[in-house]
Amino acid sequence: MWSEIIGEFADSPSQTRVVRFLLENGFGVNAEGRITCNNIEIPATQVAKALDTDRRVVDTTAQRILSLPLHRNIFTHMRATPDLSRVARHLDLSVMTILPKDASEKGIVSAAVRIIAEEGLSIRQIFVTDPLLSEEPRLVVIIEGDFSPSVIEGIRRLPQVRQITFQGSS
Repeated sequence: MWSEIIGEFADSPSQTRVVRFLLENGFGVNAEGRITCNNIEIPATQVAKALDTDRRVVDTTAQRILSLPLHRNIFTHMRATPDLSRVARHLDLSVMTILPKDASEKGIVSAAVRIIAEEGLSIRQIFVTDPLLSEEPRLVVIIEGDFSPSVIEGIRRLPQVRQITFQGSS
């Protein structure tokens, strides 16, 4: 599906970059063609600055999104959610980032969650970056307290895992 959404803009690399940026950040487009984050308008100049492009590219991309039924339905309903990983230590939470060998392989999330659940840990947040939208897809798991050595080793031994990093709560 993502390839279809992005593929519609294949004729314009600059517009493709805007669409990819909107998707990566959970930004939407309102009925007036303005970029939004949870219904709060974000100036096109700020999006353009983040992408090192011209504001007109952002505005044109937003208008083009509205002209395409599938894109309009997706982007007018897009919502961003908070990422607790950057504030985890202030909330006594721990973060584990799992880099897969092959992000398209099935079962990575369920295997990691099973190991964490078997240890009786409480997951506060979990998110996965889509391999079609991210250069380095990852699974991020945030828990209350700290990951035990047995959880870390259990996840490290999963055949789908290339690398893990973690940040403790203390």
